[in-house]
Order: sequence, then structure tokens, then C-alpha cells
Amino acid sequence: MPDGAARLERAFTAAGRPVFMPYVMGGYPDLAASVRHARILGRHAAVIELGVPFSDPLADGPTIQAAGQRALAAGTTPDDVLGVAAELRDGPPIAVMTYYNTVLARGADAFLARAADAGVAGLIIPDLPVDEAGPVRAIAHQRGVALVALAAPTTGEERLEEIGRHAEGFVYCVAVTGVTGGEVAVDDRLTGFLARARARIRVPLAVGFGVRTPEQAVAIGRHADGVVIASELIRRIDEAPDPAAADAEVAAFGAAVDRALTASA
Repeated sequence: MPDGAARLERAFTAAGRPVFMPYVMGGYPDLAASVRHARILGRHAAVIELGVPFSDPLADGPTIQAAGQRALAAGTTPDDVLGVAAELRDGPPIAVMTYYNTVLARGADAFLARAADAGVAGLIIPDLPVDEAGPVRAIAHQRGVALVALAAPTTGEERLEEIGRHAEGFVYCVAVTGVTGGEVAVDDRLTGFLARARARIRVPLAVGFGVRTPEQAVAIGRHADGVVIASELIRRIDEAPDPAAADAEVAAFGAAVDRALTASA
């Protein structure tokens, strides 16, 4: 098991309850602010998901797309985001979310070497299917970085079995079909999917896409090990009148989610 995978798994299991996993877009609204927001959220989180802005983010809804475009317009590069990760290495483990073209453009070995040097624990590549990820996974293992798999309610039994065979660190369970930023429903479809995943996957399950409130986080936490919140955090940052207000909003929301999950345990 890569060191990064062990770090991620420990972050989930050490809490003894469902954990908060916030998403921070690297370079949004600027690089310094993304470091600041991640540090603030790290007080309440077990793992930080750090996004690399990309021009064609197929899994992201309009809120995250807009944040990514703003970061790109300001000149944010993948190296810049890995630099953010390096600044955060003394906090919760970092799972970098990026797309395969970003890794391919740099070269998987070079990208993962830089990620490992930055202290990144895991890499999430939503457009790299588990059955095509072998070469990247092998390089990630050499560098001590976990390649985090994804699963969705539409994932069939054979694919879940394959994900279970390769799973490390945690599995990112997509709560809704489509892109980020919708509204999650903790219904029979979602709970049934998580039960199927739990039966086949030994590592922690983190659920994301469409989670907006502490109450939804608690409802999901009854069936999963972690809850990812992304678009809602970006919305709150975007609507804040100034950087100080954005920092305060991030702090208050992170504390509220963490408090709710702690109280539900």
C-alpha cells in the first residue's frame, strides 16, 4: 500500500465518525486565498480535496467551472496548485482532483513526482476509468501516492468488484448522476448504492456531488465514512463582499458541518 493510501485511510478511521472533506479550487479566488481557505477548513476536516483548474471539466457543474475559469484566467497552473499542496502539507492529507489530460500533458511520472514532492497523499482523476488506470496506478505506487477510484449509482456489480480490488485510500462515491452542484437526495437509490459499494470495497467511502447543508452531511454520514462539499463552499466564497468576509464564511460553514457530524456520531 502506498504511504499516501495509508495516510488517507488513517484520516478517515482515526475520527471514529463520518468526516468532513471540503473541496478547495487551487487558485480561486487567487492562490493565496486558496491556501488560506484550505488552512481554515483543515481545522474541521480529515482530508482536503484540492482541485486543479481545467478548461473542460466534464464532472464539474457551473459553480466549480466558473471558479476554475477564474483561476485559469489569473494564470494558475497545475504546478501552482501543487505548490498550494506543498504549503498545506502540515495539515490534513491532500487529495488532488484533476483530469487525465493534465497528467498526460506533463507526463504521469513527472506529474506524480511533483505531487509526491508536495506531500500529496492521493490523486483523483474522474475521467480515468479503473480498468484503464493500471499504468498511472503503477507510477503512483512508485511515488507513494494513492490513485483514488470513483463509483456512482449507475456502477454495475462487476465494475464495483473491480474498484474494490484496486481501491486505496478511499473511494469517491458520486451521489448523483451528472455533474457537481445539483441537489443530493438521500433516498433508497443512494443508500442502496452505498450498501452495494460497502459490500465490495474495504476502504472508506466518501460521498460527494450535491451536498449543501450540515443536515445533508449528517444524513449521508449515516451510510458513508466521509462527506465531500464543494460547490456550496465556492458559492459562499463568491458571494462574500470581501476576502475577510469570505474567510469568516468558510470558517463558520466548516465548523457547522464538523459540529453536526460530531453530534451525530
